[in-house]
Amino acid sequence: MKIVIDQMNRIMRWIPSWSIYVTGLSYAAWLIWLGVSNQLGADPVEALEHALGEVGLYLLIAGLAVTPLRKVLGLNLMKFRRALGLTCFFFIVLHLLVWAILDVQELGRVVADLTKRPYIMVGMAAFLLMMPLAITSNNASVRRLGANWRSLHKLVYPAALLGGAHYLMLVKGIQLKPIFLMLVIATLIGLRFVPLLVARSSKV
Repeated sequence: MKIVIDQMNRIMRWIPSWSIYVTGLSYAAWLIWLGVSNQLGADPVEALEHALGEVGLYLLIAGLAVTPLRKVLGLNLMKFRRALGLTCFFFIVLHLLVWAILDVQELGRVVADLTKRPYIMVGMAAFLLMMPLAITSNNASVRRLGANWRSLHKLVYPAALLGGAHYLMLVKGIQLKPIFLMLVIATLIGLRFVPLLVARSSKV
C-alpha cells in the first residue's frame, strides 16, 4: 500500500494545480454548451442547474478529503486544495446564476423563494459562508490575516454540511446519493475532530 501511495505522490508532484482550474472551466463550458444546444433533456435549465450544483458539491467534498487523505493514507494533495475550493465556488456561483436568471427569471420571485423555500434558504446560507473563503483564498490574505486565516476557513465545515443538507432537501423522496454524500461530508468533518477528542481523553 505504501508503495502505491508513494508512487501516486510522485505523480502528483508533476501535475500542476492549475490543471484543476482548466478542467473545471472546460467541464462547465461543456455543460453550458449541452444546455444551449438542448442536449440536457426536456428541461435543460433545470438539468444544467442541478449538474452545476452537484459538481460544486463534489469539489467541496474533494477539498474536505485532502487533509484526511494525507493524515490517514499519506496521500499528499495539499497543493490542489486551494484550486479545488475556488473551482467549487465557481460552480456554485454558476449554479446560483442559472437558478436566479434562467430558472426563476424575476427578482421578486427570487426574493420570495429565498424567504419561503427552506432548501433554498439552506443553500444560500452555504453560499454566503463560502464567500469569505473564496475572497481570502490568496497568499496576500494568508499573510494579512495570520492565525485568523485558519479560523476563518473553518467555515468550510458548516458550509459543507449546509450544502449537503440543501441537496438532501432538494430531491424528491428518499434517494441514496444525497444521503450517501451527506454521510461522506459528516465523516470527513468528523475525522478532523477525532485526534482532538483522543488527545483530550488521554489527558483525563
